[in-house]
Amino acid sequence: MPSVLIEVRQHYPVEVEKGIMEAVHSALRECFKIMPHDRNVRLLVHEPHRFECPPDRERPEYYTHISIDCFAGRSLEAKRSLYKAIVTNLSKYDIPANHVKIMLREIAPENWGIRGGYAACDIDLGFKIDV
Repeated sequence: MPSVLIEVRQHYPVEVEKGIMEAVHSALRECFKIMPHDRNVRLLVHEPHRFECPPDRERPEYYTHISIDCFAGRSLEAKRSLYKAIVTNLSKYDIPANHVKIMLREIAPENWGIRGGYAACDIDLGFKIDV
């Protein structure tokens, strides 16, 4: 049940925006084994002057920042696979690998209120966290 925010520095056509969002969600399905319908992905477009990036990037307009909030418990190997899969999936949109920054924040299940106000630790989530 990850919550994802993708921040970019340029406007893309709608189909490319959808593709970028799917690229990240697809990597989460593959590496974190989340369900296909478990989708909480947002894309936010910033004007370049409102979103600075490292000055050494050769194509700063493609700089992409991805924040993922998720339940704690995934293995280091699953996280490494996720990072690689996201970068690989975004490459088809000409986003250079060194222009992608991924911030993964792990949150204990008792700190998520879901499905009508229940703590995530108190319900059957329907999937495994320890992948």
